[in-house]
Formats: sequence, structure tokens, C-alpha cells
Amino acid sequence: MNSTIAVALTGASGMPYGLRLTQCLIESGARVYLLYSQAAHIVAKQELDLTIPTRAPDAEKFFSDRYGAKAGQLRVFGREDWFSPVASGSNPADGMVICPCSMGTLAAVAAGLSDSLIERAADVMIKEKRRLVLVPRETPFSVLHLENMLKLANAGAVILPANPGFYHHPKSVDDLVDFIVARVLDQLGINHQLMARWGEGH
Repeated sequence: MNSTIAVALTGASGMPYGLRLTQCLIESGARVYLLYSQAAHIVAKQELDLTIPTRAPDAEKFFSDRYGAKAGQLRVFGREDWFSPVASGSNPADGMVICPCSMGTLAAVAAGLSDSLIERAADVMIKEKRRLVLVPRETPFSVLHLENMLKLANAGAVILPANPGFYHHPKSVDDLVDFIVARVLDQLGINHQLMARWGEGH
């Protein structure tokens, strides 16, 4: 059975990471639950000149068409859709990625808040001991940021900063994006061919 992965887009810089991850998950055959914050709309427009539909059904069609999702493969849920599967521990996703992850979202998850569906879904992943990956894109990190990351790491979450490497000789921004997306897919156990692994192809 293919994995079900929740992807949350928040207001940090780095929207290309989250959208490329969504694309790769769909292409892998995974079922994707897509969540996004209000601030993610602003970032998508600023960084990619991409206007994400406000209504979840419209966004679901928009992203399904954009990435060639099969019927029912991609579902989009609104900020307060408390009847969505990810809102309950009785029906959690196999994994969840917050990418990009703003420091505000990271702090809320670390504090166990559930004021939005993204925060609640992350809380469910932690309590159900499922894979939760957070991809912060911030620099420098303050002491508060680091303390929140340590708290989440101690709770079982994976902190995977958007810090691409250069040993694979990237030739484009897309190569740098794929480096991070590949690391996220590895954490989720999703096969990919985004780049050669260390010690291979050299």
C-alpha cells in the first residue's frame, strides 16, 4: 500500500521546496494531504508569482492538474477543517512534513498548540509516534528557535533545515531544491532518483 503523507506549507521563505516535495510525492504514487497557512499564500506569490486558490476544493483541483495527480490522490484541507483525517489520532497519515516551516509554526508545535489544522496534525503525529519532519528556513537561529527545535527533536521529530549541499555540483536553483527534497523523501522512506547518493556515480 502506498504511503499517505501530509504536507504543510507555511509562511517561511522556501516555497519551492514544499511544492517540489508535493510534486515528487505525487509522482511516487503516494497519497498527499496538503495543508497551507494564510501566510503561505503571500510567500507563494512573492517567490514564485503563484496564486494559490483560497478555497480548498479549488486548490485541490489546481494542484491536482498542476502535478498530474490521479483521482483522490491529492486532497487539500482548510485551516480549520477539523473533520479532516489528519485532525485525529484515529486516522493519522504515515508521515508529515512542514516545508517550509516558519519559526511561528515551529514554536506552536513545540508548545503543543492546536489553533490551526497544521498545528493539530503535527501534534497528532507526535502523540501517535509517526514521522514528523520540519524544514525550517531561517537564519540565524535565535536561542528560542534552537530551544524549540531541541524540544521537538526530543519528542521524536526530525529537524531538517533547508541547507543544501554542494558536493553534487549543482548547476541550477532546481538542483539545490532537489537536494533538500531528496533528504526529506529519504526520511519518509520514499524512493526517488533526484540525485546520485554519496559514493555512487563519482
